[in-house]
Amino acid sequence: MGVLLSFLQNPKTRAQIETLLHNGMNKELRERLCCRMSFGTAGLRSAMGAGFSCINDLTIIQTTQGMYLYLERSLQDLTQRGLVVGYDTRGQVTSNCSSKRLAKLTAAVLVSKGVPVFLFSRYVPTPFVPYAVKKLKAAAGIMITASHNRKEDNGYKVYWENGAQITSPHDKEILKCVEESPEPWDDSWNENLVDSSPLIKDPLEEITDHYMHDLRMVCFHRELNMKTPLKFVHTSFHGVGHEYVQSAFKVFGFDPPIPVPEQKDPDPNFSTVKCPNPEEGECVLELSLRLAEKEGARLVVATDPDADRLAVAELQETGRWKVFTGNELAALLGWWMFFCWQKKCQKGSDVGNVYMLATAVSSSILHAIAAKEGFLYEDTLPGFKWIGNRVKTLLDNGKTVLFAFEESIGYMCGTAVLDKDGVSAAVVVAEMATYLDSIGVNLEGQLVKIYETYGYHIAKTSYFLCYDPAIIKRIFERLRNFNSPKKYPDFCGPYGILHIRDITTGYDSSQMNKKSILPVSKSSHMITFTFQNGCVATLRTSGTEPKIKYYAEMCGSPGQGDKKYLEEELKRVIDALVENFLEPSKNGLTWHSA
Repeated sequence: MGVLLSFLQNPKTRAQIETLLHNGMNKELRERLCCRMSFGTAGLRSAMGAGFSCINDLTIIQTTQGMYLYLERSLQDLTQRGLVVGYDTRGQVTSNCSSKRLAKLTAAVLVSKGVPVFLFSRYVPTPFVPYAVKKLKAAAGIMITASHNRKEDNGYKVYWENGAQITSPHDKEILKCVEESPEPWDDSWNENLVDSSPLIKDPLEEITDHYMHDLRMVCFHRELNMKTPLKFVHTSFHGVGHEYVQSAFKVFGFDPPIPVPEQKDPDPNFSTVKCPNPEEGECVLELSLRLAEKEGARLVVATDPDADRLAVAELQETGRWKVFTGNELAALLGWWMFFCWQKKCQKGSDVGNVYMLATAVSSSILHAIAAKEGFLYEDTLPGFKWIGNRVKTLLDNGKTVLFAFEESIGYMCGTAVLDKDGVSAAVVVAEMATYLDSIGVNLEGQLVKIYETYGYHIAKTSYFLCYDPAIIKRIFERLRNFNSPKKYPDFCGPYGILHIRDITTGYDSSQMNKKSILPVSKSSHMITFTFQNGCVATLRTSGTEPKIKYYAEMCGSPGQGDKKYLEEELKRVIDALVENFLEPSKNGLTWHSA
């Protein structure tokens, strides 16, 4: 009862609970009060509101108390090293649940236990927190953000001492510690501690300076950048990215990109876009594309609200805009990072020690490039937490990692940050475009050259909305018991299935022992089908949103130019996949169309 009364300390969460009680909305009350958030692919993420299943000051306090208890047991030098805490610009209109307030409460919990906190004095890009953890040798990092989610959401992202997002067992152990001590401690509510405690330090200036200095490690053509006639437009989608992208461009020798005035300043209501996600494509890039046309700029770079992801659009000679998919931009960036490594590496450098990585639902284009060029490629489970931790292991073993990506427009250029980083990716794209322009090629033209050299990789990603967990469970359990118990399907419509990998259960029919090489992940559903025609398709539930996603790709051989056939065959497989496995009409699924 004491924990429940804690919701009453915040007038807004109190009002929500009282309204639900008054209106007899018992089902929603149970959903809010009987379920606790768990760590998904991007930490904790949920709607801001009352209840243990939502982001609010109480659940942030409880999670931080759990963090403290777990870190105290895991690390002997916690009170010497401290934690990094950052935040974005969400919820500032609703001051009782703003990211800044939640960050201050996070810091208050830690300071009350004698733990130093490097609390950024203003909003920062999410990549600054893992970067600061490494640079300051902190014990862990916490970022208050919901990235590109809708305006009603917020989140709590945790980084371990290695600068990568936490994975199991850390996530489960933190939640166990939360359950051990759910009552707020005496000073946990006292956000004023942040203003008076000598344990609070502001790392903003130091980290910004170091970050911009380290950006030079992925700058290869500064003199060329300084002379380019190209103009760039940048939109920060009402988030944190504007001034940081401006500074990054200066580091690379560019004139600052032209900002979209309506979107450059923080606005937690995201008032000019239907959703704050640049991955949605041209429909949400409207203001930046029109500004680019007016200013004579050929390239648009768009960072999402916490500036860890990047979308890119290029004006073609036909007058149309080409908005690159996450996989297409990764093909370009992967080619570019290897091209630059080759140019600068010392004679005799071992390409066999060079790596690139991608998630298992992303395009296999890097695999194709690696096979031809001699470097090594690995894939991981979806989510940059898996990439970041694997990259750290490779670095610790003396390997060189040039690039990593996930298809949802997340890129890691270099290894200064062990997470996706839209700020560095934006300026690396600008330099790549500048170099290509100097030899008379645009980004789309170079993409065609890459596919002609390494094989066309035609990929399609989309999703269906589903708000009923029972329906989602039924869909995936049917696939695991197709026509008979514990039997996966042999066909999808007319298409024969060669192999099936189920990450949720650990099954992989392509392996001798039928066990998946990738780790089992029970936090979401994920089944991959390899078809006899070469198509690879994955059905997966989102870790942060009510979505069933599909990812499908057809891959051609180097020199094979039948792009049209691959596109048509891919469409036919996707249609069969949706109709036979998802059954949207029967299950009431709503298809997303960007």
